[in-house]
Amino acid sequence: MFTVTSPASPVYNCIAWAAGDATRWWWPDAFGFYYWPDQTSRSETLDAFTAMFRGLGYEICEGSRLEAGFEKVAIYVDGRARPTHAARQLDNGNWTSKLGQEVDIQHDGPNEFPATCSYGVVARFMRRPSLPA
Repeated sequence: MFTVTSPASPVYNCIAWAAGDATRWWWPDAFGFYYWPDQTSRSETLDAFTAMFRGLGYEICEGSRLEAGFEKVAIYVDGRARPTHAARQLDNGNWTSKLGQEVDIQHDGPNEFPATCSYGVVARFMRRPSLPA
């Protein structure tokens, strides 16, 4: 089950949304067309995405269970282990995702997407202490 929470926008993508940025597109392209944090490998690998989220204060954790005092992200990969998507857990335990250039959604669990979405599987959960409101 999911709910649309904002209109479509080509300005930012799922990685930016999971990182808390709705002002630019994040992707580790080799040419630097998109934003990617400095000092993080510009490779499309789970390790590079993990390092990027580590730079934002996240650490690897187990599972999608809501933990008081923490916010979580999920990193998804395809059959070749290449990152395809990221989602962020909300305070209520639901998840939020940006669907490419389309809408943002709130979904019940990390794998509750519209049938038209195929992001692969969650390869890694990460968490960091919740930021002050």
